[in-house]
Order: sequence, then C-alpha cells, then structure tokens
Amino acid sequence: MRCRSLVVALAVLTAAMPALANEIDKGLIEAAKKEGKLVFYTSYVTPAMHAAVKDGFEKSFGIPVDLLNVRASEMNERVRTEQAAGRYLGDVVQHGQASITRFDQAGNVQDMGAVSAANGLIDGMPAQPRQIGSFIAAYAISVNANLVKPDEQPNGWLDLLNPKWKGKILADDMRAAGGGNTIFSATYASFGEDFHKNLAANDITLSRDVGEAERRVARGEYPIYMSQISSDLTGLRGLPLRLVVPVEGLPYVRLDLAMLKNAPHPNAARLFIEYYLGLENQKRIAAFGVLPVIKGADVALPDEVQPMAHGKFMGTIEAETQQKMLDLATSIYK
Repeated sequence: MRCRSLVVALAVLTAAMPALANEIDKGLIEAAKKEGKLVFYTSYVTPAMHAAVKDGFEKSFGIPVDLLNVRASEMNERVRTEQAAGRYLGDVVQHGQASITRFDQAGNVQDMGAVSAANGLIDGMPAQPRQIGSFIAAYAISVNANLVKPDEQPNGWLDLLNPKWKGKILADDMRAAGGGNTIFSATYASFGEDFHKNLAANDITLSRDVGEAERRVARGEYPIYMSQISSDLTGLRGLPLRLVVPVEGLPYVRLDLAMLKNAPHPNAARLFIEYYLGLENQKRIAAFGVLPVIKGADVALPDEVQPMAHGKFMGTIEAETQQKMLDLATSIYK
C-alpha cells in the first residue's frame, strides 16, 4: 500500500460489505425521537467539525446531542472505566480503527444492525457488525515559511534526522494513543527502531496540544512540526506555514464509529450513524479536510488538502501491535 495514493488506498483497507437499503427507516427515526437524546464520544480533536455535525443532526431530527471530545488516550480510559463500573453513559463512540477493534475484543461495543448508508461506501471500506469507517485523516510535515526556505526544507521523514534540525522539531506526543503514535507506528514499520532513536537524539519536543503546537510553529518557536494533520489545514489559512508531503508517504488513521455496549439511546445511536455516513454529512466533514468514505463526497475537499489526498499512503496503527508501539515509543522518547 505504500505506493498508492490516499484516494485509491481507501478502497483496499478491508473486505467490502453487500449494498444495503438507501433510505433511513422512518420507524427508526420515530423511535430515536422518543429516546430524546444522543451521547456522542469522539477522540478526533476537531471541535468545529463536530459542532457542525452536531448542529446538522439536531436540526434534521430535533434530537439533542451531548458531545464529549477528548484525546485518544483519554477516550480509552473513559470507556474502560465507565463500562467496568457498569455506568453505561455513551451511545456512539468515534475512535481510531485499531482502538475500536480493541474495544470490540474487550466487549465494550455491540452490534449496530444494518446501516443503510453503507451502500454508498467507497469500494472496500468496512461495514462490520460492530464498527464502520467514518473518515480518514492523514499526517504530513509543516514548516514555518519565514524560517525555512523551500530549497532547505525537509522533504521527508528521514530528512528530520539532519543535525541542523536538532532542537528545532515539534511533534505530537508519540507515547500516547493518537496522531503521534500513528506517525510512530508507520515510520517504525518503514524505517525501524534506529530511525526513532536517532530522531530522539535530535532533541525533538513532544506536545499533547495539537492546535497550539501548529501555532507555536507559526509563531516561530519551532521551524518544523512533524505531525501536521489534514483536517487542520483550512484553519491555518493566512499563517506562515508551508505544507510538506513527505516523499516516503503519509501515515494515516481511519476513524470508525461504533455503538457502545448497553447504549442508553440505541435507536438514536443507529440514527446518528446513518446520518454520519449520509452524503450530505460526508461532504460537510470533507470540507474540514478529512477524507470521506462515501462515494462522491470528496468533491468537498478544500484545496489545501489536495496535495495530501493524492499523496502516498504509508501505514497506520494495527490493533495487534498498538500496545507494543505505545510501549516502544515510551521507551525511546523519555
């Protein structure tokens, strides 16, 4: 998959599911309205996008949405502790593919039933009984355009090892679940452990505040940010940042939706998943720079994201090795 574009690679992630009905069942809508509420957990930290989705769902169905938006590591702990205590508060969770798979293995999610919107999925996208893809985000590098000339910028991950960048690289924390560990996992698989030991020796700085990290680079505190996510590009318009699509490829993460075990509002949960995968909502989120999973929605991708949308796919986190990657990153970046 390393040499495929992101757009093409979306089609080869997993086995396809048979086409399903096109319309949302009216009985489901009525049942969801009677429940009167939807509780949505998401670990993808893009408040504006979630606010737009929330607003659209509430206006469409008159069902209020309680939204919890936290980092991936916090989401893991939230779901684990709530369910271990028998406190079933959330209805739908949106989390990285590997993390949702691990939730499934731990018995934290339940069957969501047939999703009628799944007939519009890009070929090969998953529609499994307990998880379904909702969008994909990719990671690149950004540089301060005032501090780094185009002919001097790093053009790939391996260039970050150059001693001239020592102490000058800011990165999302690779020791925690989320974008940082996605990048760690993909680059570890491609370049091995020595790459990360050498990168750590180049005195990089780790941060857990993604939005602030981008602005720290824009302000000139650091010339390089090695964790630039596609969905943040539109919000950075006008800032002195230049996108670098690494020649070796782009780490990526697929965000899946699942219904939490013993969801208190199961019909509202099913309706929300249907809505999220509808073409209108997929275009809505594509406008924020994430790669949609429904056919035809990619027309809404902004210009800033196009270089990433057509870049090379590199790798992602796998459920089987997720904990190993977290442990390795913790041992290397002390």
